Amino acid sequence: MPGPSHDADRDARPTLEAVAASAGVSRATVSRVVNGGAGVRKPLVDRVRKAVEELGYVPNHAARTLVTRRNGAVAVIIDEPEFRIFSDPFFSQQIRGISRELTLHDSQLVLLLVEGSGDFDRVARYLAGGHVDGVLAFSLHTDDELPAIIRRFKVPTVYGGRPGRPGAGSELAVPYVDCDNRGGAAAAVRHLVGLGRRRIAHIAGPRDQTSALDRVDGYRDVLPDGDPALLVDGDFTVEGGARAMAELLDRRPGLDAVFAANDLMASGALRVLCERGRRVPEDVALVGFDDMASIAEATDPPLTTVRQDVEGMGRLMVRILMSRLDGEAGGDERESVITPTALVRRASA
Repeated sequence: MPGPSHDADRDARPTLEAVAASAGVSRATVSRVVNGGAGVRKPLVDRVRKAVEELGYVPNHAARTLVTRRNGAVAVIIDEPEFRIFSDPFFSQQIRGISRELTLHDSQLVLLLVEGSGDFDRVARYLAGGHVDGVLAFSLHTDDELPAIIRRFKVPTVYGGRPGRPGAGSELAVPYVDCDNRGGAAAAVRHLVGLGRRRIAHIAGPRDQTSALDRVDGYRDVLPDGDPALLVDGDFTVEGGARAMAELLDRRPGLDAVFAANDLMASGALRVLCERGRRVPEDVALVGFDDMASIAEATDPPLTTVRQDVEGMGRLMVRILMSRLDGEAGGDERESVITPTALVRRASA
């Protein structure tokens, strides 16, 4: 006698009707509970969930998508080369926060990296295919093609970091989550001034990103008449910080403090200061930005820095996106959040 077919195995799997019969409710009630719909009383929800567990019912993803019009997936798009994503703890912290919050919403993270301009076509094709419910995008640059692609396909989106530059005609009217970059930078420089430092340099981030521009503005808020030679651009990497620090020492050997726009650049600056025989903080006080524990607590001396809640910002991006997908933010309403920063004092300043 032939054995049971694979089709028979599939037919034997519990159905929505079987769950409804076991729970003593209608098929429509089971569908609402399984698909996360509202309007079902808690006792009925508990009965349905118990029946689902006892029968081993697994929802059909295709059918669920038809009912909810959701894919259960969110694209996280980062416009940075791969080596930066996996070497900068900022990105891992933000992705961790996003992933943890998406799990609570029973949604999957799809990571899309943009290595170069040619990748925008690939991202556009993916979004055009309707594979995800929304987008979380961060690390945008001034000439970024991503916002135009997202607008073209009308994908609900929340940005990490303020996109565009106020007053420059490029700021996008879209929801975003950012930290108080300007206020945090000003607090760092005020701290250095309070220590009696008078020749305070700034290693800035890339000027095509709003976070870097805002931190430059915070530096200038405290030192509006500062020496222009004490402001040098970096690139948010360790090596970029080292190069900028070497340039600063060549320009102004008598500088007595440095505010670096992130902890990676601060660690590179610290290395060069030590190589040049400068004691930190005795000769040169040093402050970073981000408070990445894996960097700030591991340097010698440990790094004074400005803390932003990177993982919490990732979680907040997901919550805002989900509220929009659920229709809690209507029409043209924009919901953006600026989170606070705080100076964390350690031994470098």
